[in-house]
Amino acid sequence: MKIAIAGKGGVGKTTFTAWLADYLARNGANVWMVDADTALSLGQACGLEPQELPTPLVQREDLVQERIGSGMLALNPDVADLPDQLAVDVPLGGDAIRPGTKRLLLMGSIAGAGGGCACHANALLKSVLAHLMLSPHDWVLVDLEAGVEHLGRGTVAAVDHLAVVSEPSRRSLEVAGQIARMAMDLGLAQQTLVLNRAPMGIQLPDMANLPQARLSLPVLPGLVQQQLTDGNVLGLADQDRVDAALAEFVLELRNHSA
Repeated sequence: MKIAIAGKGGVGKTTFTAWLADYLARNGANVWMVDADTALSLGQACGLEPQELPTPLVQREDLVQERIGSGMLALNPDVADLPDQLAVDVPLGGDAIRPGTKRLLLMGSIAGAGGGCACHANALLKSVLAHLMLSPHDWVLVDLEAGVEHLGRGTVAAVDHLAVVSEPSRRSLEVAGQIARMAMDLGLAQQTLVLNRAPMGIQLPDMANLPQARLSLPVLPGLVQQQLTDGNVLGLADQDRVDAALAEFVLELRNHSA
């Protein structure tokens, strides 16, 4: 299953991506994590040290020259070998029922990759992302910047679901609605609003375009304390609460895809 994760900056979409990938891998899935956010913080959120991170694809000028060229763009570059070549293995964040795998690929910015951009690096990024989306891998999670237009129309067609992460605030929910509407315009109708740091029993205002499927993640004191000294969001004292919410989310995904 292929899932894109989007939302306003600072709402916890990278944290949600790291949690979901780790939950899936601890329950036997093989997961590709694609960091397509310019902040490139998904590796740190998964517990990797800076020296353990792969070089972002957008910075690999050698590969851009080799696969795309320096003059006219190669429209269909051969990228089948690049995910395995460029990704790193990521350790699980806790005890596993039946261990799967997690692999991380750093893309860098892919802004404009779907809109006719003439940038050679972005053309390669789009091709690699499209290859992953069309591959037989069980799970691919793409941590996006705000907006799904980064995927481009051809790639969105291969995405199974969009998780729109938001905080319970007016500005954050307005951005979530804009992202959801943009995704709907691109044909991505399967969407969930992931409400992060949500007080129990909170009632959302009636706002246009917000996904009807909802998942609430509570305020986690253990995460607040841990993030004062560590970028790693895994292995929390509150992990059981996170896992319970993720189990509900994954069950709904599987029910919709059945």
